[in-house]
Amino acid sequence: MTSHLPLPRSILDTDLYKLTMQQAVLRHFPATKASYKFTLRDKNVVFTKQAFKTFQKTLDRFGELALTESEHAWLKQTCPYFTDEYLSYLRDYRFKPKEQVRVNFVPTSTDGETGTLEIDTYGSWAETIFWEVPLMATLSEVYFQCVVTDWNYDGQKGFALHQHTFLLLAYDKGRALLQADCIFSDFGTRRRRSYETQDIVVESLVRAYKDIESKGRLSGTSNVHLAHKYNLTPVGTIAHEWFMGVAALKGYEDANSVAMNLWEDVYPNALLIALTDTFSSEAFFKSYASDKERAMRWQGLRQDSGDPFVFGRRAKEVFDSLGIDPSKKMIIYSDALNIDKALRLKEQANDLGLNGLAFLTRLKLTSHTKPVSFGIGTFLTNDFKKTASADVSKALNMVIKLSAVDDRPCVKLSDDLTKNTGDKDTVEMVKQIYHLGA
Repeated sequence: MTSHLPLPRSILDTDLYKLTMQQAVLRHFPATKASYKFTLRDKNVVFTKQAFKTFQKTLDRFGELALTESEHAWLKQTCPYFTDEYLSYLRDYRFKPKEQVRVNFVPTSTDGETGTLEIDTYGSWAETIFWEVPLMATLSEVYFQCVVTDWNYDGQKGFALHQHTFLLLAYDKGRALLQADCIFSDFGTRRRRSYETQDIVVESLVRAYKDIESKGRLSGTSNVHLAHKYNLTPVGTIAHEWFMGVAALKGYEDANSVAMNLWEDVYPNALLIALTDTFSSEAFFKSYASDKERAMRWQGLRQDSGDPFVFGRRAKEVFDSLGIDPSKKMIIYSDALNIDKALRLKEQANDLGLNGLAFLTRLKLTSHTKPVSFGIGTFLTNDFKKTASADVSKALNMVIKLSAVDDRPCVKLSDDLTKNTGDKDTVEMVKQIYHLGA
């Protein structure tokens, strides 16, 4: 592959929820310090010293990124939930790689040429919150540029004919989803193969949406820069990080409620999609069901770990217990989705009455219905085969998680027990608080 420094193309080459959470942190926790830790879940993956050096050189240039006047104007028009004060802050914001990021190469081979990486980020929460997504996207691109290089863009980009570019793989995925009347968005920034890959994906999905007549739709992309480039809606609301940080600062006893209330204070009329699995979905649903008025105000839920089919049935039970019409609450699925999984979830949603799209079709209503939707990530932006075989060229299985705020450890207790992160003693304490067992 061609060697270059894979610097993000814009300061907005990140996911929307980093901006929305940054504004919320500035409102409620402007003086809070934070640290983040990188975890590579696949212990068989190694990096070369060359990859480490390329990654470090790229990070050193992050300070060059800045919001442009056209981006500022677009955000002001497209995202009315951002205040003038926040947009002014974002205009002045700069990454500080020398101060905020530490990357170490730990050799594991006898010749010292291959090894693992340690990545830590630290500083004010309001500033360091912006590092996670571009760090991961950059590391993924470096890895597939310097370490695993037996892949190419065959089948991704398509071909040109009579001045028209035919975009194959992502276009076909978009077409399949639209033909099944699915509502979906691109969530693929963090683990993309490269910027070029995500650019191809978004362009392909836009073209498919224009070509295919459907009751479904492309609802947008989480990548703010690409939303700007392709005139799409930037999508995203809130991440585990918010619940983790609030819990560490305010206590775990009813952390989900406190986090939702603080969030609603910043966004009273928008972005009210609750992420359910920071301390297990069961713990979340107890908090959610404890305040019917708040549950009515919030627009929906996002499922991101565990068994999504179990989640759908549980969400239906909770809505029914509160006397809420489930077709009027949005559910967004975003965990390791592909086409087959999305179609099966949509079928289940129809059967359970969760899918507002089916409700709308059945009763011919045009408002107050909230269909299920799908945020699809790695399946769109890192779906490659090896050059010399039909074997899958696997994406990096990695995360960067908030590890502490004001020196208080932050933890996440996923619905998938293999994804629990953070200080072990704090994890055990939180399990006891929420009666989660072993």
